[in-house]
Amino acid sequence: MTASEKAALQVMQDAVTILGDWAEAPLPKLERSTSELVAQTVEKAKKVLDWSQKNHENIDSLQLIFDGVKLSEDNNRKKYYCPARKIGDVDPVIPYPVEEEPALTEYQNCVKKELENFQQEDWQNLSLLTLIVEKYGSCLSFRDRDVALIDMARSTAAVAAALVNNTSEQICLVAGDLSGIQKFIYTISSDGALKSLRARSFYLELVAEEIVQQLLEKLNLPRTSVIYAGGGNLYLLAPKTDQTEKQIKEIKTYFKELLYHKFQGKIFLALAYHFFPVSQVATTDFAENWNNVIKEVNKQKSRKFIDQISDLLDYKTSYEQKCRVCHRDDTTDLKPLNPQEPDSVDACPICREMFNLGGELLKVKAIIRSKEEKIKGVDPDPIIFELRTGKVYYHICDKWKQIIKDPDTALLVNDWTIEHYQFRHFRKVAPLFLGNYAKESKKEPGKTMRAEEFAENSDSEGIKRVGYLRMDVDNLGKIFAKGLEKKTIQNLPRIAGLSRLMTYFFKVHLNQLAKDRHKYFFEKLQTVTGLTNQPRNNLLFIYAGGDDLFISGTWNEVVEFAFDVYQAFRAYTGYNPDITLSGGISLADVKFPLYQAADESGEAEKNAKGNGRDSLGLFGEVFKWDEWLGTYKSKVIDEQIRTYLSSENFPSLFGILPFVEKLYNIDGNYSRSFVRNLLATAQIQNQMIKEIEQKRKNREYPDQERDIRYYLHLPKIAYTLAGLPKNVLDDEAFRTSLKSPYNAPYFRAIATWIELLKRKESHDSNND
Repeated sequence: MTASEKAALQVMQDAVTILGDWAEAPLPKLERSTSELVAQTVEKAKKVLDWSQKNHENIDSLQLIFDGVKLSEDNNRKKYYCPARKIGDVDPVIPYPVEEEPALTEYQNCVKKELENFQQEDWQNLSLLTLIVEKYGSCLSFRDRDVALIDMARSTAAVAAALVNNTSEQICLVAGDLSGIQKFIYTISSDGALKSLRARSFYLELVAEEIVQQLLEKLNLPRTSVIYAGGGNLYLLAPKTDQTEKQIKEIKTYFKELLYHKFQGKIFLALAYHFFPVSQVATTDFAENWNNVIKEVNKQKSRKFIDQISDLLDYKTSYEQKCRVCHRDDTTDLKPLNPQEPDSVDACPICREMFNLGGELLKVKAIIRSKEEKIKGVDPDPIIFELRTGKVYYHICDKWKQIIKDPDTALLVNDWTIEHYQFRHFRKVAPLFLGNYAKESKKEPGKTMRAEEFAENSDSEGIKRVGYLRMDVDNLGKIFAKGLEKKTIQNLPRIAGLSRLMTYFFKVHLNQLAKDRHKYFFEKLQTVTGLTNQPRNNLLFIYAGGDDLFISGTWNEVVEFAFDVYQAFRAYTGYNPDITLSGGISLADVKFPLYQAADESGEAEKNAKGNGRDSLGLFGEVFKWDEWLGTYKSKVIDEQIRTYLSSENFPSLFGILPFVEKLYNIDGNYSRSFVRNLLATAQIQNQMIKEIEQKRKNREYPDQERDIRYYLHLPKIAYTLAGLPKNVLDDEAFRTSLKSPYNAPYFRAIATWIELLKRKESHDSNND
């Protein structure tokens, strides 16, 4: 064990001791054998971060770190994490914050019981100690009420590891960014597209993991030195030594070349570093250092492949030989993508590798990093990284406890089980969080569902379509760069906490949300979708991590899941108005090229961002989420429009979903007639508005445009209402709300949603 690992170990030993003392758990006696240098370094790190000597007396309930994020508004939100239960071993439920400060007695008893099986030898297991602190200390504060025990412990361990054998008073912040992920993942077509996309997403996770592994090995650092790794980004703390700068540059150069040649320049690694005084990790100066290293990363991204200009000039293309999946034309090694199918298209080695890998990801439990090419009992071919020091193999295992010769690191997928980290066969064990929800194909047992199955399983009364959802957090860069500075100290533990919680949502909690809907969200949408509160059987997570996601599935399940994700995220972040999501959904026939469907959902997401963010693009329309859900808030409607409509009473039914719920169960003949009239009204409105806009040029007629948008519908709607059944007409709130000008902009979305739910059509399936 290196000195840096010993320093991190001592910090985590102290954190577990504090947790045990707080819970009054009978832990075995800790007998340390660290050197005086390590002990002094740990004390120095604690002093820098103001680690209180009162220890367990400083543990308390944890205030929501998201409450401290301020980008625009200034309010006095105060919510708490509720430690009603420990983090579950598999797919933990989302810990929605609560208004009242929770009592901790019951949780103390829970932690005490969980620590009863702690063994003497466990004190020397850094991976186990870290997991214990993370599992039970993520909802408890230490010292500051908005800093979790795990974030204080990790930050202190990272600083201590960076100070060992470091003669200067400075440390190094390393930042990495894999750019081009969308180009690599989305721009494929042909057979097995969904399977291949999922494999490409998974492969990039391992690329990022190997970069982390190389940095830790070359810089002699423990895993606790990683502040954040996910979504193609990584941050870690390192010492400032004579070798630090050299090692980082060598790793950057090697991976840039490897990725350039392997992926035809689609993937680029920017890897930057920034030295700063260690005293600044606990002050607002840390945010400035964070921003400085990000600026250097962005600078490298703006000058991609400047070192490979000669390669680009010598690049030759072949118009006869082209991969029919990713379209690359720099290889002649083309073979059938799926040899089991007679008409399979020719594909390059990378696409064949991704296709085969995609078939093995349904039940992955562990990933073993090793120097051994073959492992007994593991069938899939490993993923290989050819490094200067030799080849490294990543083996995909369907068991968490895989016996192998001379193992390196075991990555346990979405596994919080304490017992699994007490397994001593591995030298290193770490959790790997993946947003990887998927269901097994009925046509290909052991494999994930294909697009044709999604289309076939669409709502039995509705259209047969596959849905594609893309979402990401609005203004994430600003949230990390400036979000905390208005209320509190934007230091290392708080930034680490924000990173951890974003990772939890997209890589941990989304799996549970897909498996088991929250009661409130279920009740909100069940009358529209007709679904029960059961696991979604027609969803596939292609990518979920960092701050975004890309999900495919049966179109109606994709739509309802998008609403669930939004509502869950808003609740998870305490309804902070500065922390929102935007998303886009495309619907496509199974034969439609997947990369084009991904482009369309991306364009819908882009339009949502252009709508002031906090919006969803769906059915060719873009509205705020509250407009889709029918949750009126004053800022949903522009202030000028509110002034224009001020003489109108606000309707009791507002937005899109309330009308879809009301109209969904109307008899088919009435429904079809209503939808036709509603669509015709929306079409007339849009056409007349376009004509006005074309004639306007340099003059403005805002009232004329608004009159058309908000009042043209009245005669047509009156006619349409007259044709509805009596039980619907008797609902006065429905009648007056539908005629209200506040709801005029939503007619097309309402009608389209109902039409898709009701339409029946012939459907020809196609393999995907």
